[in-house]
Amino acid sequence: MLNRIFFSGLISAMLVASTAQAENVEIYLTDILDNTQDGYCVDIAGGKGAQADPANGLQGHTCYSPLGELLVDQIFDTEKFADGLLYMPEFDVCAQAASTEAGATLALADCDGSAAQSFVFSGEGTITPASATDMCFTVGEDTRSGRSDTNQIKALTLEVCDADSAAYQTWATRTE
Repeated sequence: MLNRIFFSGLISAMLVASTAQAENVEIYLTDILDNTQDGYCVDIAGGKGAQADPANGLQGHTCYSPLGELLVDQIFDTEKFADGLLYMPEFDVCAQAASTEAGATLALADCDGSAAQSFVFSGEGTITPASATDMCFTVGEDTRSGRSDTNQIKALTLEVCDADSAAYQTWATRTE
């Protein structure tokens, strides 16, 4: 009886711990580059917030955290990182690479467990396809404006991981 109570308590504690570890975050580039606000985040291209269309894929975009909260088109679930997934819970989609070649775009699709959706990312550092760890999520050098000059956009593609490109390839997460 005592063992059953102990194990029941242990399982409950483990469930609480695993639930407490999962959180919604934005994935941001650690170097602010030319951004005029709070840097670049991985973002659904086109639209804003709940009006964003996952069919447009991913881009680098001014982070919304300066507004005081994260918007749904930049939110990822940290619990899925351990499974190799970049999961956007508000849209129920996962990031996927069009290919593992340089210049490949990053799309969003229903999560299916495919190799195209398997990434290596611990929440800090580079983001690479599990099948091609020499290729990194990379924002482009060119910047364009969105709705205003404060909304800055950069292409997001896979490129060869390179120490000289670290400013364009090093990512972290934050909740605000």
